[in-house]
Amino acid sequence: PSDNLKMEFRWGAIYAERARSFAAEVINLKPDLIVTHATIVTRAMVQQSRTIPIVFTNVSDPIGEQFIQSFAHPGGNVTGFTNVEPSMGGKYLQLLKEIAPNVTRAAMIFNPKSAPGGGSYFYGPFKAAASTLSVQPIEGAVQDTADIDNIFATMARSNGGGLVVIGEPFTNLHRAKILELSAQYHVPTICPYRFYAQSGCLISYGVDFVDQFRRAATYVDRILKGEIPANLPAQSPVKFELVINLKTAKTLGLEIHPQLLASADEVIE
Repeated sequence: PSDNLKMEFRWGAIYAERARSFAAEVINLKPDLIVTHATIVTRAMVQQSRTIPIVFTNVSDPIGEQFIQSFAHPGGNVTGFTNVEPSMGGKYLQLLKEIAPNVTRAAMIFNPKSAPGGGSYFYGPFKAAASTLSVQPIEGAVQDTADIDNIFATMARSNGGGLVVIGEPFTNLHRAKILELSAQYHVPTICPYRFYAQSGCLISYGVDFVDQFRRAATYVDRILKGEIPANLPAQSPVKFELVINLKTAKTLGLEIHPQLLASADEVIE
């Protein structure tokens, strides 16, 4: 805390229109620096200002979104911290298949309006991994809760269904419903963040948010002291967390390999 630092917060911008509205509000405040969380908010903010320093967190594809020119040399008013590697779509499916070997059909659930690249950023590697793992890939594009119901109804029509949840604003908002349905239909599910597994998801694998925000704070400090975003390299995640919910595994009748359990950062019993 400091008597010469004023902080403004805006929460809940999971839809593009609301994100643009909040961005306009924030820009009008003429801040010295803006910290954004997730692609949809960063996109709205970058569209409104190419001068105010912006430090993003939890963005998957900052080059594809044209927030920065390159990781080493961002080149403008934006830099920050990504939350995944491009291969994560495939990694999710590999982990799901490892923990639930009987999965033969897997849906990847995401909202194309808020997921990076309309979902293609993750779905491409996911589809490629599916072919090597003898899994039928299903593109689970959702835009409302009825679509979520439909995905699970599709998965429940035959045995061998599994689910990969992409971490983006829409799925994060509706995670309780997703996890409720995965339990109801007994669908093995892999989720993107620790808080999903803590809420009942079978397995989660993703960036450590606390670590990412700590790293972002160092950039905020450096920029406020005079450095410019163009000279601060955008950074990939350095710390991923694997969390397994043993209670959910037992409900699904899954035996977890000891080696996988040993590699977990947290096992929920």
